[in-house]
Amino acid sequence: MELRQLRTFEAVVRHRTVTDAANALGMAPSSVSEQIRTLERSLGVALFERTPKGMRLTGPGERLLGWARRLLDQVEQARREVTGGAQRLRLGALETIAATHVPRVLARLAERRPGLRVDVHPGASRDDLLADVTAGRLDAALLLDTGAALGDLGFPSPPEPLAFLDVDAVPLALVAAPGHRLRGASRVVPDDLTGERLLVNVPACSFWMAADRIIGPGPERVRVGGVPIMRAWAEQGLGVALLPEFAVSAALASGTLARLPLDAPDLSLRLVWHSAREAVPAVRDLLYAAGL
Repeated sequence: MELRQLRTFEAVVRHRTVTDAANALGMAPSSVSEQIRTLERSLGVALFERTPKGMRLTGPGERLLGWARRLLDQVEQARREVTGGAQRLRLGALETIAATHVPRVLARLAERRPGLRVDVHPGASRDDLLADVTAGRLDAALLLDTGAALGDLGFPSPPEPLAFLDVDAVPLALVAAPGHRLRGASRVVPDDLTGERLLVNVPACSFWMAADRIIGPGPERVRVGGVPIMRAWAEQGLGVALLPEFAVSAALASGTLARLPLDAPDLSLRLVWHSAREAVPAVRDLLYAAGL
C-alpha cells in the first residue's frame, strides 16, 4: 500500500468516477484504474463497486477511507512543516449565509491565525455540503440548524461521526405587507395564521423546516423560490414569510415590510466537521477561531 495509491483512492472517492479523478490528478483513466486494482490486490479486498453511476465504496473501502485521510493529512502536515507552506482550509457554507455570516468567521480566523488560507465554497444544498464534509471534499461547513443534535431542524444527519459547534444565533422574523390584518396585533400565535398563504422555497429549505416547527400546518404553503423572491412577494401582499432577520432588516426599516409579533426561536449558525479530522491543523485552527 503506497501513498500514491491512497491519493488515487481518495480522489476516486472525492470525484465519484475514474475519469473525473484522472482529470483532477492529471493522469490517464487507465492509470487510475490500474492503481486502484493494485491497491485492491495488495489488500485482498474489493474497495469499490463499479456501477453505471460511478464508483461506490464497499464496506472495506469505507474503512480504508478514514485511514487514507488520516495518513494523507499527516503527510500534508509534514510537508508544510518542512517547507514552511501555508495551511489551507476548505470551508463550505449555504449560499443564504455565505454573504452575511461567513465574513465574520473569516475575520476572526484572520485575526487569530493569520497564516491560514481559506477557500470558501458556497453551496445551495445542505445535503451536498454534509456529503462533502463526510467525504473529505470540505474540511468543515456552515449551515442552519437547531436543537441539541445535528438535524434537529428536520433534515437527515449522515451516518458518519460528524461534530458541530454553534457559532452564532440567527433570529427569524415573520413578515408581511404593511397592510396585513395582523399587523396591529399584540401577539400572533400559529392558530391566527390558519388559512394564510405562507411563502416558501422547497421542503429542504431551512426556513420551510423552521415554519413547520414554529407555525405548524395551518397556513397554505405557496412555493415561490429563494429568500429574495419570498421577501418581494411578501412586500406585495401575496402572503407572509418566515425569514432570517438579516434578510428583511432593510425592508422593515424602510416600511416596505411589517413584522408580525410571532414568537419565533432563533436558528443556530452551526459549524460542522468530521470528527476524524479534528487533529488536522487547519481544522483545529478553525475550531479555535470559532471559540471552541
